[in-house]
Amino acid sequence: MIGRRSSGDEVGQLNEALTQGTWVIGDRLPTVQRLTEELGVSRTVIREAVRALVHLGVLEARQGAGTYVVSTTDPAPMLRRFGTADVREVFEVQLGFDVQAAQLAAIRRTDADLRRLRGLLAARNRATAPEEFARADADFHLAVVEAAGNSVLLECYRFFVGRLHDSLHGLRSQDVIQESGVEPHDALLAAIEAGDEAAAAAAAAIRPSLNALN
Repeated sequence: MIGRRSSGDEVGQLNEALTQGTWVIGDRLPTVQRLTEELGVSRTVIREAVRALVHLGVLEARQGAGTYVVSTTDPAPMLRRFGTADVREVFEVQLGFDVQAAQLAAIRRTDADLRRLRGLLAARNRATAPEEFARADADFHLAVVEAAGNSVLLECYRFFVGRLHDSLHGLRSQDVIQESGVEPHDALLAAIEAGDEAAAAAAAAIRPSLNALN
C-alpha cells in the first residue's frame, strides 16, 4: 500500500510508488477507485495526479485500455534542469536522439511504420499555425523514434516531447516553421523508406539554424 502523507502531494506519492517498484513498466495502473482508497483522497485529485504524470511521460493513457506505466524514473531532477535550460540546449539534445533514431528506423521500420510516418509528415507539412506545427512536428519525430524499435531510446525521447513542444511554441514561430522546412523531413522519410541509414542520419541532422533559437 502507498504510504499516506500529510502534505497531500498525490503526484509525489504516485511517483514514489513507481520509483520504488510498486508498479513496473508495462503494468496497468489500478482503477481510480482503488487509488482513492490507497491515497485517501478524492477521485478528482487522483485524476489530476494521473494527468500530471501522463504529461511528464511517466504514465500513458490508452483509449479503452486504461493507464499504463511507461517510465519508472523520477522526473524531478531532470525537470529542475529543464527549468533552467535554454532552447538551444534542448534542440542540441533532440538532435542526438533524432539522428540515432533515424538510422535505426531505416533498418527496422515496418510497412505499418511507413504508413504512419507518411500520414504524420503530411499533417506536419500542412500545418501553418504555430501550435499546430509544434504538435505535428513532435508527433512525426516521435513516430520516427518508435520506428527505431529501441525501448530505451523511446522512453528517453518521450520525456523530451513535452519540453520540445514548449520550446518550439516559444520561438519566433513563423521563422522556425520556415527554417524547419519541408525538404529535410521529406528526405528523412525517403531515406527511411529506402533503408538508407547514412541518408536518414544526414536528413535528421538538418535542423533549424541555431541562430533562430536565440
